[in-house]
Amino acid sequence: MTVYWVLLSVIACERVAELAVSARHASWLLRRGGVEYGFGHFPVMIAAHVGLIAGCVLEPLLGDRSFIPALGWPMLAVTVLANALRWWCIATLGPRWTARVIVLPGAPLVRSGPYRWFAHPNYAAVIIEGFALPLTGSAWITACVFSALNAALLTVRIRCETGALASAPAGTGAGEGTVPPGTAAPWETSA
Repeated sequence: MTVYWVLLSVIACERVAELAVSARHASWLLRRGGVEYGFGHFPVMIAAHVGLIAGCVLEPLLGDRSFIPALGWPMLAVTVLANALRWWCIATLGPRWTARVIVLPGAPLVRSGPYRWFAHPNYAAVIIEGFALPLTGSAWITACVFSALNAALLTVRIRCETGALASAPAGTGAGEGTVPPGTAAPWETSA
């Protein structure tokens, strides 16, 4: 289980780093006239992602679970790949990436990196990681509960982003049916 505990420590540190990057980018966007949407669901998302990490720690300890190599190693690889995708999203969006839904009026949609293939690659990373990370440590209850909660949260989040996009001023891709710039989340947390 040592590998699992190291992985959880790295993921927890990564989440803190993502929140710091998100806060810096949110400040940058808001100073340039960015408009925030859907702040009400953001604390729930944070709580869900803190709960994911807590469940990943508590379930193996309380349930006396052990590392199952046939499950743990593949899930560790999937977790690493999901995080690579998340950081690719962050790098692609640059200062327009944040855990919050902030649209920068007049800015064109980003259509490079993973965004050239699909609209919500960061959320794909969150979905994948939310299932794979707990399974690395045999925390199958956490994987199932977080995945169900995350599906509900992402439904709210994507509706929020779609509404933000529809109400965005010209130049932000309104009506194009893709995610507005700066709205990818680190864990969905991130963000």
